Amino acid sequence: MRRMSSLMVFIPFILTACQDESPQIEVQEVARPVKTMLVGMSESGGIRNFPGSVDAGQRADLSFRVDGKLIELPVKEGDDVKKGQILAKLDTKDFQIVVNDRSASFSRAKADFTRAKKLVGPGHISRMDYDRIEADYKSRLADLNKAKQKLSYTILKAPFAGTIAKRYFQNHEEVTFNEHVFALRNNSLLEVKINVPESIMQRIITDDDIPVKASFDSVPGKSFPLTFKEESTQADAKTKTFQVTYTMPAPKSLNVLPGMTATVTADLSRELAGDTLDVFYLPVSAVTGDAKLESRIWVVDEKTMTVHPLSVKLGMMKANQVDVLDGLSGQERVVIAGAGYMADGMKVLLMHQPEQAEPRPEDIRLSIGKQGKGVQ
Repeated sequence: MRRMSSLMVFIPFILTACQDESPQIEVQEVARPVKTMLVGMSESGGIRNFPGSVDAGQRADLSFRVDGKLIELPVKEGDDVKKGQILAKLDTKDFQIVVNDRSASFSRAKADFTRAKKLVGPGHISRMDYDRIEADYKSRLADLNKAKQKLSYTILKAPFAGTIAKRYFQNHEEVTFNEHVFALRNNSLLEVKINVPESIMQRIITDDDIPVKASFDSVPGKSFPLTFKEESTQADAKTKTFQVTYTMPAPKSLNVLPGMTATVTADLSRELAGDTLDVFYLPVSAVTGDAKLESRIWVVDEKTMTVHPLSVKLGMMKANQVDVLDGLSGQERVVIAGAGYMADGMKVLLMHQPEQAEPRPEDIRLSIGKQGKGVQ
């Protein structure tokens, strides 16, 4: 019993000694990489930038009006064509057979009608027979014209001068009527389309006195004047924005093609003078809820590189963005990805380019008085 007691005293001593000799491990908090968006006061007063898309001023998707097999396809994508130039031909054998048949029927009906005109006067045939022969003649003529018209549909011509933007078929393939064979675009006059919020739709963007210009990433520092063409009068069901279309001559120093993107800049300083409405647009992913289910965002303190919650008042949700009506004062750096994993005082690390999110059109604040400055 005494040996057992001594052993029990010895074991705690050994454990204590081991604990005293073990090295102390210092736990360091690891900073979490985050994507952020910097919002703040506009540096350019009433200058507003809108993402735009380029389209051809004149465009058409060309197709045959009859079924058939392609036998000639002399143009390819990128070719410039003239008005009336032949773009494609179908096999005409079947159509020519129909024309020949209708032509023979018409010739017989025409001969009968010629004789009937001579006989009806003297009374050798009744007026009823004459009317029947005349109706048959006109019907055969219509059938012949219809057959000739279908034969003419086997040739596809360019309705205007332009460039073949897309060719959907190869030669010797079967084509059905109204199936697109070519996409023809006239790029000498371009259209630039933008979407603007309702708050500045009518009284600003469509004003002819407002200078509106387009710029392209491939030629920084250079802009091209735009001319207002038309505006939509119904808002998009998802984004609640209105589409405005401008035109511009194709620049000679730059190859601008349909489908490219542009930045449309409008100087609204005079129109916005005295406006005090401050609304920010943020990605929906930047907004979370607290324990009381109230909306909040996470703001990065760039001095301590920690995040802190900020309560905000939200407005209308538009696609993947939401209006922030109250809570933002400017120059905040907001977490826009991973906001649901944040905690007050958490250490964070800003992602480096190119990992960090790039500014997207839907993240650009198009409000009156303030403007988002980008993503970092």
